[in-house]
Amino acid sequence: MSATMTKLADRVRQKVASRDKAVAQNKPEAVENLSQQIVKLEEMIDREKAREEQKALERADAGLSQSMLNEDAVGDVSAIPVMPPADLAGPRPRHWLILISFVLLTVVPTVVSAWYLWTRAADRYVSYAGFSVRTEEVSSAIDLLGGVAGLSGSSSSDPQILYAFIRSQDMVARIDARLDLRGIWARVDSSDDPVYAYHPPGTIEDMTVYWQRMVKAYNDDSGLIDLEVQAFTAEDAHAIAAAIYDESTAMINKLSAIARADATSYAKEELDTAVSQLREARVAMTQFRNRNQIVDPTASVQSQMGLLSSLQLQLAETLIDLDILRQSASQTDPRVTQAERRVEVIRTRIAEERRKLGIGAGDSGSDDHNAFADIIGDYERLQVDLEFAEQSYTAARAAYGAATAEARRQSRYLAAHVQPTLPQRPEHPRRVTILGLVAMFAFLTWALVVLSAYALRDRR
Repeated sequence: MSATMTKLADRVRQKVASRDKAVAQNKPEAVENLSQQIVKLEEMIDREKAREEQKALERADAGLSQSMLNEDAVGDVSAIPVMPPADLAGPRPRHWLILISFVLLTVVPTVVSAWYLWTRAADRYVSYAGFSVRTEEVSSAIDLLGGVAGLSGSSSSDPQILYAFIRSQDMVARIDARLDLRGIWARVDSSDDPVYAYHPPGTIEDMTVYWQRMVKAYNDDSGLIDLEVQAFTAEDAHAIAAAIYDESTAMINKLSAIARADATSYAKEELDTAVSQLREARVAMTQFRNRNQIVDPTASVQSQMGLLSSLQLQLAETLIDLDILRQSASQTDPRVTQAERRVEVIRTRIAEERRKLGIGAGDSGSDDHNAFADIIGDYERLQVDLEFAEQSYTAARAAYGAATAEARRQSRYLAAHVQPTLPQRPEHPRRVTILGLVAMFAFLTWALVVLSAYALRDRR
């Protein structure tokens, strides 16, 4: 160790002793200052060590070169040191483990998959079909006349309903009852192809799961439904696709019938209620006419009012004649007596007619329930009920006609833009694609395992 390094080491020891004393005296500022000085001194010591090591290496190189020159001068090369040869590089146990893992995780799955795909996997044919739900709307006579009521409907949810129906257990049960799906799917023995073949007999739930593997339905925002049906023979694939189309058509027809019934049921109920009210109003009017022996009280009232007016006119004329007689004849004159009797008779008749009309009944103290005022009041009430029932019936009849016409003209049906096809060659399984995916995922799995192992090894 050089003198400089010795001095620096002594200074470091002094600073450390001073820092310990400052710590004991609880002087944080002095402790921090001394710690910084100690760090600087240690850095200086490190730099001094590096310089001394560099100088030592330079001196060693210079001495080796001088000794080699001296030996060359005397011609003695036997004293030159010779390094032993390096060992040959060879595989280590971990390298063999990586190779074995590559074979087990990548090569073996790929080879097994290729063997299964080309020797055991059965060919599957695909039948394609495409259809959509259409709504045909034709203008009706009610629309042309201005119609009283209208119904609005939309078939935007029909493709979603049909898509769910195609994938449902109900569809599987219907197609199985129609074509015997178990027999169709059991054409390939499950022992020969355990991956893609159906395992009979199975429950309806098992058939539904396998159905969703073999029948693919695609629905987009445009409302089109594309169908892809797989089977082990071309004829079976075509038959299943055609059966699905027929059952879908039946379902859409059923939905149309339900929609028509729903559209007209409320209007029919309203019409039945209006008919019942109109019938009751007419029966009440007939009973009123039979009870009072009057067809139209308003006409009778007009006749009675005319008679009353005539009697009042006669009374006025008789009173005038009586006044004239009294001016020219005595009170005992028979003509005066006869005129007075005529006046009394006319007044009695007027009072009788007024009582019939219900005028002045309170003054006479009469309790005649057959007064024309009461009869007309009952008649007007029944007439209002009858008119309201007739208007309600007219509106309900028009609404029912509009609902029936709307339900008739909105015809919903299934339109096929691609009829079920009859395949000529198998499309599944896609052996090259599946083998490539298996090889890729097997290699990625192996690489992930190896990288994880090396990461754990480096952390030790």
